Amino acid sequence: MSSEPERSALLETWTETSSYMFDSVVAANRAAFAAFGVDADGADTVERVSPAADLPEWHTDLTAETPGELGVGDSFEFTKTITDRDVRRFAAASGDTNPLHLDDEFAERTRFRGRIAHGTLVGGLISAALARVPGLVIYLSQDLEFHNPVRVDDRITAECEIVEDLGNSQYRLSTRVVDGDEIAIDGEAVIMVDDIPDED
Repeated sequence: MSSEPERSALLETWTETSSYMFDSVVAANRAAFAAFGVDADGADTVERVSPAADLPEWHTDLTAETPGELGVGDSFEFTKTITDRDVRRFAAASGDTNPLHLDDEFAERTRFRGRIAHGTLVGGLISAALARVPGLVIYLSQDLEFHNPVRVDDRITAECEIVEDLGNSQYRLSTRVVDGDEIAIDGEAVIMVDDIPDED
């Protein structure tokens, strides 16, 4: 059985070690938060995105401006640059930490010879283009085929075009993401377009 001085010394050592470990964990968390654009208090330091507002680096193009105008042939585009920050924040949000997207040295040894963006992140630009369809857009389905990788700092465009009016405010669209002259993703989507709810 240990004596009182031994227990006291053990408690003091445990307290110092626990305090050191706690401080280390806090420091590591702060560093991780900073990497993902979140300050130590948890507040988001990146520009806040609000409904119906575009950031300056985005580009959009559409051929219809009201739900009543929608028809076969109307198109909707969304363009942005995929940044390292986008990739790392997507990894944090989704939990997809595949080193192919995050580790330069690892990715150099793969068939891609460098890091590539998550396919789902790139496909998300299709959703961004469809968010520009006039009215309240509700995604019903999306098929994707991945053809070519997108790399960090590539400027890519999602192109969506209505190819069929299915009735009941539902539309089938061709969807693709292009990186210059290359098709990164090809597919099709079905959406429903509701009226925008009235404000109270």
